[in-house]
Amino acid sequence: MTSASVSFDHTVRTAFADAGRKEAFLPTPCVQNHAANLLALDNGDLLCVWFGGTQEGIPDVSIYMSRLDAGSDAWSAPAKLSEDPTRSEQNPVLFTAPDGKLWLIYTAQLSGHQNTSIVRRRISSDNGLTWGPIDTLFDRAGTFVRQPIVALSSGEWLCPIFLCRTESGERWVGNDDISAVMISNDSGITWTQHEVPESVGCVHMNVHVLKDGTLLAMYRSRWADFVYASRSRDGRTWSAPQPTELPNNNSSIQFTVLQNGHLAIVYNESDASHSTERRASLYDDIEDSEDSGVLRDQKASSKGTAFWGAPRAPMSLAISEDNGRTWTRRRNIEIGDGYCMTNNSADARNREYSYPSITQSKDGALHIAFTFFRQRIKYVTVDESWVRGRA
Repeated sequence: MTSASVSFDHTVRTAFADAGRKEAFLPTPCVQNHAANLLALDNGDLLCVWFGGTQEGIPDVSIYMSRLDAGSDAWSAPAKLSEDPTRSEQNPVLFTAPDGKLWLIYTAQLSGHQNTSIVRRRISSDNGLTWGPIDTLFDRAGTFVRQPIVALSSGEWLCPIFLCRTESGERWVGNDDISAVMISNDSGITWTQHEVPESVGCVHMNVHVLKDGTLLAMYRSRWADFVYASRSRDGRTWSAPQPTELPNNNSSIQFTVLQNGHLAIVYNESDASHSTERRASLYDDIEDSEDSGVLRDQKASSKGTAFWGAPRAPMSLAISEDNGRTWTRRRNIEIGDGYCMTNNSADARNREYSYPSITQSKDGALHIAFTFFRQRIKYVTVDESWVRGRA
């Protein structure tokens, strides 16, 4: 499938040749659109945020949000929610706080330098119809978010982060990133940081509370080998991440706990072994005014160098019935070659399906959004039973 053959319709329709699935493309004014995050509201509305602009790492990249009103079959025109003309604003995440307020958090970085990123925040008191001022949540340079805040039964909030670390004079390429959690016991006013042990290369930490009360975290791997997992009882102390049976291609994943206790994960069924090419880094095809050739390449960490360029396809959905220890049911949502050796959307050469988000609404439906060819955000909704269908 090429971009020329795709009709980017924002109306939710039954998929061609698949009556068990509905889908749509979210409307956008941007050439590039990436890193969707979904949130189902209690009133039945579905929100999706993502970043859009010319190209990831360029300062015109901003945060956008679209809404699928309860009972509607069309996604709304997107609202722009960030406004810094000097930084690339990326990886938006939504969180409904226990007091009912809606939080938006996202990253803001200089050019392609993830080690310059800080985390910003906006809060809405009316389910995202209007927003308060932008402020800074985490100001340590190199702090990144990708997954939502979790409210624990203790009253504490847990915000998973990853830290993009470099030494002075180095250009970031992802060789020494680690994961950590920020914990707040005062509803997000102050935070303390707790690192995940032995987590070099394990990023995009995605945390959920399981039915037994323990916490499971799943991770993207910079080494493009497997999805990793670690566990905790208190949210502060974590086991070292270990590989699962699911492959990973150094691209984002997300899972959720379903109402019946099963886990559902969206990910790429791909790893480095599927790649015949390799990129230098995520940002090696943009003009970097912040670098100007003065930075040296980041040296390898204790675990090696990050692998960039593994195909970002197929986009897959898997179900676990044993708290993430095995994933016995899997089905592809979208198939293709997943070519991602460039992030340039203007020339329409990228063919990745990536950066998925998944949530379940009160009616039991699974809602999924992901990057389609770095040009649009695609929305798909199915039931868990759909995974039992043919691959």
